[in-house]
Amino acid sequence: MKDSGPTLTADLLLQAYQAGVFPMSEGRDDPEVFWVDPRLRGVFPLDGFRISRSLARTLRRGRFTITYDHAFEDVVRGCADRDETWINDTIFGLYCTLHQAGFAHSIEVWEDTRLVGGVYGVTIGAAFFGESMFSRATDASKVALAYLVDRLRLGGFQLFDTQFITPHLESLGAVEIPRAQYRAMLAEALNKDASFDAPGAIPPAQDVIQRNAQTS
Repeated sequence: MKDSGPTLTADLLLQAYQAGVFPMSEGRDDPEVFWVDPRLRGVFPLDGFRISRSLARTLRRGRFTITYDHAFEDVVRGCADRDETWINDTIFGLYCTLHQAGFAHSIEVWEDTRLVGGVYGVTIGAAFFGESMFSRATDASKVALAYLVDRLRLGGFQLFDTQFITPHLESLGAVEIPRAQYRAMLAEALNKDASFDAPGAIPPAQDVIQRNAQTS
């Protein structure tokens, strides 16, 4: 159902996440926004991310440079740069506002000076609400997710919400859970503290691989 209530603001968006819903648009040029509350919710168990041998090789090669919160707007633009997108101007502006307020974060993947992949989402309490990711080079989005999961674990997060599940996410360890189970996990995570900035500098790839192996 299209949104016809109060004007959508960053504060209202944060309230929506805490209620278990998130915004989408029918397309880039559609000014309307509607709320989504899936019957089955995609989540990433933070101790269940799968780093395959090929992904571990990619990480060890050092082909990519990783940053966080360095090019947030460019990551959102990269996620919207596809034939079909739910990110319209309203949604784009709201996430930029949340980023400026410290609630939205990004992981960036660079090849030399070119941004080739990334992922972004919203943090409230110990919950991370993953919004979208993109890739312009082989394995770039997988690398972004590996570093994101590592950062969330080190920062004390308990819930990584992926909203929906795709074959790509499922291959990396994401699962679907019923709405009621998600709401229970959400309530618990919202009452805990976590910090996206707590881990500090981006760790070496080998540390990410080893920590994942210890918890998988």
